[in-house]
Amino acid sequence: MASPAEWEQAARAALPADVYDYIATGSGVEETLAGNDRAWHEVALRPRVLRDVSDVETATSVLGTPVASPVLVAPTGYHRLAHPDGEVATAKGTAEAGSLFVLSTRATASLDEVAAVAGPWWMQHYLLRDRDLTAEIVRGAVDAGARALVLTADTPYVATKARVGAVPVGPSVPRLVPAMETRDDEGTWQDPAVTFKDIGWLRELSGGLPVVVKGVLRGDDARACVDAGAAAVWVSNHGARQLDGAIPTAVALPQVRAAVGEACEVYVDGGIRTGRDVVRALALGATAAFVGRPALWALGTGGADGVRELLTSLQAEVAETLALCGCRSVSDVNADLAAVPPGRAMRG
Repeated sequence: MASPAEWEQAARAALPADVYDYIATGSGVEETLAGNDRAWHEVALRPRVLRDVSDVETATSVLGTPVASPVLVAPTGYHRLAHPDGEVATAKGTAEAGSLFVLSTRATASLDEVAAVAGPWWMQHYLLRDRDLTAEIVRGAVDAGARALVLTADTPYVATKARVGAVPVGPSVPRLVPAMETRDDEGTWQDPAVTFKDIGWLRELSGGLPVVVKGVLRGDDARACVDAGAAAVWVSNHGARQLDGAIPTAVALPQVRAAVGEACEVYVDGGIRTGRDVVRALALGATAAFVGRPALWALGTGGADGVRELLTSLQAEVAETLALCGCRSVSDVNADLAAVPPGRAMRG
């Protein structure tokens, strides 16, 4: 099976240069893009020995939904840039791997198309200046079977990207939200006045679906999200596509977990590339880890089959890493498995 790095290499050769750059780019001068990867590599694992690991189980659950492993698919936009079947193929491949898919508001497929092939899925939302349009999207997601709503909290404005100035997608490409079609819209539709009280608004609007807040990098913000009714918090710096110079997610994760304790589930993305990274994330306090760009690279070169292969390969790496760390299951992973550089805070 190909590694995420091999998927990326193949995608770079197969995709138009502007599409590759749109997916690969970070913001600013890409300090955070490099920092995300480096921070995971700095977390050493401290394996246990003489444990019976003849039978290792990767299965776990998120918000009560069983999944085959703690490797899930993050929301990313414009999948038809990578493959003609777009999010439909991503959702199908994710379902076949027994994983969970998060659909982006900036999808290039309809809710019905995705729901027809998806396994368990969540719906990502930007709160828009047009709250009636936001409500329409939320109700559509609920009717289509979304099991949770993901509020992206780190994008009051769209940051300037390092390598591209516009989304390389033409008007003929279908959109989940047809009104949001241009680069100007991508920056101006979103409401910069969103606050913690909107967590409750989304939950009420959806009839009580769990609300996950994505883009949390601080312990005090995480605690405030929980106090405002969030069912989970998601440690993310938007794949290094928003504030350049933001803290790497591997560094922020244990601080967020310490702040919320066991009050809610905690997820993470940003630079997750291997099953070892996933186990590192679990040791630092994550309930599960999400991949973004790797899923797009696999989609771009293999369609639904590529996405399925990527996820099953990562699941196999998780199983191997667990066994070599002396863990029989995801629940055996705790903070004493991770050794971090001096000065970095561990979770409590």
